[in-house]
Amino acid sequence: MSERQAEFDVDAMFVDRWSPRGFLEKAVPRAMLMSLFEAARWAPSAMNEQPWRFVWADEEADLVRFRAALMEANQVWANRVPVLVYLLARKNYVRNERPNKAAMFDAGAAWMSLALQARKLGLYTHAMGGFDRDKALAAVGADGDEYDVMAALAVGWKGDAEMLPDELKAREAPGGRKGVAEFCFAGRLA
Repeated sequence: MSERQAEFDVDAMFVDRWSPRGFLEKAVPRAMLMSLFEAARWAPSAMNEQPWRFVWADEEADLVRFRAALMEANQVWANRVPVLVYLLARKNYVRNERPNKAAMFDAGAAWMSLALQARKLGLYTHAMGGFDRDKALAAVGADGDEYDVMAALAVGWKGDAEMLPDELKAREAPGGRKGVAEFCFAGRLA
C-alpha cells in the first residue's frame, strides 16, 4: 500500500502527520513550543527514567550553531526553519549508571508525542538523521560519553514547495506507507 490512507480505523492525526521541507520563516510562539515539550514529557519510558533531552534553538545565534552540524543537503532547506531541536538520549540510568537499553526507544516515543502535538497546533516537524554527531554534541554542549544524539528536528509552519530548490520540490508531498501486512506478523516473523 503506497497511498496515504489508513487500512484500519485510526485517528486522522496519524495519517495527517508528515515531514515537509518547506517551512516559513515565521516564529513559533514560545507557548506553542513549550506545549510540544509538554507533550513529550508524558511519553512512556522504562523505569520512568525519561532519558530524552530536547535542546532547542529559536534565536539566530543558536540557530546558526545548530545548522552548522547539519549535513549540507539538510542545510539547503533547514536554513529557513524557525526552530531547530536536537533530541538526545541519556545512555545510562541516573539511579545506577547502568546502560539504559530502552533509552533510544523512549526518546522515539517522546519524539512522536512532540510531532503529534505539533500537528494538533498547526505546526509541522521534520526529523533528520543527516547531521554530524560530534558537531551536534558540541552545538548543544553535551558530553558524548553521557548522551547519544538521536535526531535533529525542524519545527515550524509549513510553507509552499515553490520555496525549495528544484531537486526537492518533487519530494515535497506526504509519502506513502507499507501495508500493515508487510511489517506485522502473527506468532512468527515471516
